[in-house]
Amino acid sequence: MNNDITNLSLIETLKSLEEKKFSKEELNKAYLERIKELNPKLNAYIKVIDEASEVPVAIKDIICTQNIETTAGSKILSNFLPQYNATVVDKLVSKGMGIIGKANMDEFAMGSSGENSAYGVTNNPWDLNKVPGGSSSGSAAAVAADLCVFALATDTGGSIRQPASLCGVVGLKPSYGRVSRYGAMAMASSLDQIGPITKTVADARKVLEWISGPDGFDSNCIEDGFKSKDLKLKNDLNGLKVGVPKEYFGKGLDSGVEKVIKEAISKLEELGAEIIEISLPHTEYAVAAYYVLMASEVSSNFARFDGIRFGTKREDFGEEVKRRIMLGTFALSTGYYDDYFAKAAKVRNLIKLDFEKAYDECDVIVGPVSPTVAWNIGEKINDPLTMYLSDIYTIPANLAGIPGLSVPCGFSEGLPVGLQILGKYMDEETILNVGEVYEQNTEWHNKKPDLGI
Repeated sequence: MNNDITNLSLIETLKSLEEKKFSKEELNKAYLERIKELNPKLNAYIKVIDEASEVPVAIKDIICTQNIETTAGSKILSNFLPQYNATVVDKLVSKGMGIIGKANMDEFAMGSSGENSAYGVTNNPWDLNKVPGGSSSGSAAAVAADLCVFALATDTGGSIRQPASLCGVVGLKPSYGRVSRYGAMAMASSLDQIGPITKTVADARKVLEWISGPDGFDSNCIEDGFKSKDLKLKNDLNGLKVGVPKEYFGKGLDSGVEKVIKEAISKLEELGAEIIEISLPHTEYAVAAYYVLMASEVSSNFARFDGIRFGTKREDFGEEVKRRIMLGTFALSTGYYDDYFAKAAKVRNLIKLDFEKAYDECDVIVGPVSPTVAWNIGEKINDPLTMYLSDIYTIPANLAGIPGLSVPCGFSEGLPVGLQILGKYMDEETILNVGEVYEQNTEWHNKKPDLGI
């Protein structure tokens, strides 16, 4: 019975509670038993809260939770107890959700693999020798292994969509400004966005409705919360124009992943969508621009860890955090600012214009989330450049501030592949609709990893 409870999506869980098929106590007991059994293998949680009494949700450990340790995956904050909840946490609590645990992550959200946490590597539920993706490694692994009903995570350059793809679950990065960032520790303030990792697209839609909207604390947050239109979801995509960027299917894309993505695009066409080849010409500069801008903002934001506040010692930073602070400090320094930061900012604008132009021709843009499936733990950790390139398809959406969705669309080498659906700024509705129609006409979201219990 317990497995039957933990298998359920958020929508199914809420319906079952309403119909009194089980109580919230039984729900939490089932999840806690599963966590007790599987977390030692997966290391998805840094902290488990076993007095949870509401619908159990995992929260990435960079999002502040009142009187619950919030470490951001770092030794530096091992004793940090926030005195308040992040806005998104308060909004979930008001909807009857409860925190079952703080999810493991790359230190301060810096990483693409889940290997940079001070609390150990997170393992991919589909293959314990593989990475789950990062930086929201624990959030994605916990959802994939049914260790929570859904999870909240953050996405600065792909950290919701990429681990969702590698773990075979749904990940939604909302438009920049759709969800308040108040209470999420800033990594790169102009790129960070909070969003859900869920079992189904309908779940992601529901969570976005709950967490979106202003709070008076994040000046970039727009006035309107996301409200899904009350239209009955169509079961086809007739009239929809889907753009496929030619730049997303070139060197570096694994042939197995390419095959799965092209089959998914064919499925969209079969469902009535019109497929149009488009061009996003500045894509090749996205990774370089992103790593200059992101690292510059990291350098600025991390000045607060000065060895005086938080009782911190700078030597407690991990290697990747030090690397990014140094890179950003260099890019902002006198004599280099114009050559690096100013140029990267101009490239960012060109990438944004590429998307605006493309959306004159199409309603959504689709392509891969990650150039490969999950790789072996340890494989890229000593090669930062190769690691950075794993975000090549997710970074442009953050630079442009547009919404992106990762939906399970097949397997390569026995490991999950995600289809990325990108939308116009503040048009989460369309990408969720496309994702849901695709999901309902395929079986990929029903596949679960075999965890031997």
